[in-house]
Amino acid sequence: MRGLPNTTFKDREEFERVLDDAANKAGLKLPAPARKASKPRLLEETRDAELLSAPSLPWEIGNALIALFKRGRIDIGQARGALESFRQVPVRLPEVALEAAVGVAEEYGMYAYDAYMLECARRYHTPFLSLDRPQCAVAKRLGVEVIEV
Repeated sequence: MRGLPNTTFKDREEFERVLDDAANKAGLKLPAPARKASKPRLLEETRDAELLSAPSLPWEIGNALIALFKRGRIDIGQARGALESFRQVPVRLPEVALEAAVGVAEEYGMYAYDAYMLECARRYHTPFLSLDRPQCAVAKRLGVEVIEV
């Protein structure tokens, strides 16, 4: 998502325009119903929030971009542009208790990357925001506050 500035937006419309432009340039497209339903809520929930994620986030972004590239949905230039833009997003990546995350993955039959995200929210007592309904259900079972989107 080339071109995302490293700034805090005060104007929601300006932020949405910049986000739309960057997503289009990167070739990242959500189906219209999903985009209309989730984007305003995501923007509202993350306004003025400090973003925190498991340290695996950069690898997950890379994995998703590689999958899109292999399927022919983006080209290598778009993938590189998206990575460049990702580096501009201010997300704190604190350590996660690996043993605890592995336990969550085993107990709930989930992928390690998903468990890392859940363990991060649990360890740092932060709300969990995801579009993945099963992952949100596990977060609730773990006693993690879930922000429904």
